[in-house]
Amino acid sequence: MIYVALAALIVLAVVAVLAAARRRQSSAAIGMVSRETRGRDRGSPVLDPETAPSGRQVEKAAREQRTGAALEPAAKAQPPAPYAPPDPETIGVSRRQFFNRTIVGLMGMSITGFGVACIAFLWPQGASGFGSKIKVGLISDLLTEIRDNRGFLYKPEGRMWLTEYPNGAVEKARESYTPPELSGMAAGHDLGLSGGIVALYQKCPHLGCRVPNCDTSQWFECPCHGSKYNQVGEKRGGPAPRGMDRFAVEVGADGSLTVDTGTIIQGPPIGTNTTGQEAEGPACIGQATH
Repeated sequence: MIYVALAALIVLAVVAVLAAARRRQSSAAIGMVSRETRGRDRGSPVLDPETAPSGRQVEKAAREQRTGAALEPAAKAQPPAPYAPPDPETIGVSRRQFFNRTIVGLMGMSITGFGVACIAFLWPQGASGFGSKIKVGLISDLLTEIRDNRGFLYKPEGRMWLTEYPNGAVEKARESYTPPELSGMAAGHDLGLSGGIVALYQKCPHLGCRVPNCDTSQWFECPCHGSKYNQVGEKRGGPAPRGMDRFAVEVGADGSLTVDTGTIIQGPPIGTNTTGQEAEGPACIGQATH
């Protein structure tokens, strides 16, 4: 084993000596030209210092050629063009600028859309629909429709019920109702028609349920908690705190009725019964119990 190690060390030493000698020979050869090469260079007419032109001679020949050549007349100078600063948009947009502008643009569009939606929500509604003044027709025609529908006429565009108000109860109504309500109630008395008209809001003043009519009792009866109202919306029973709310109305010179669904007037207090109407048949909904 020892002999093998010694042999390996000897081989490595010989290799190291040969490599060092090779490097020395290479270093000594840098910058040295052999005698044979120098002899060939002396015999070359191109490299002969006596025949080859020097650098000064080359420069002198070029200078003489420039000065001896015919000079061409220079073109007439044109006035300089006015300076126009370059447009940054045409130079180019970096990646960062592109993303920044895209984000800002999307934010602007979102804010604009939200603003338009808010304005549209807050903007007064047009000439028709709930919340506006609705011209429902001539009072004479409306009275005919009410009677054809067994005393109750529903107008979905205004969320309202139209019912007939008897002319004989107008004097009592003047003591309980305001002028915007009386305008329609007394229309029959003032215009010489068979009756006036009441415009009632469809919501129950108790908890806001939609109140339907009952064909048998000829009253309004709330299906949620059993509140009952006569045909002109005056409370007759149940937990409701007052009669049905109603809309302000206007009567035109031609006998037309316009209902302002944007003006809701609270219903009459408990105990108001200007028409004296009692139930004309069985109730559709039982009395609420507590």
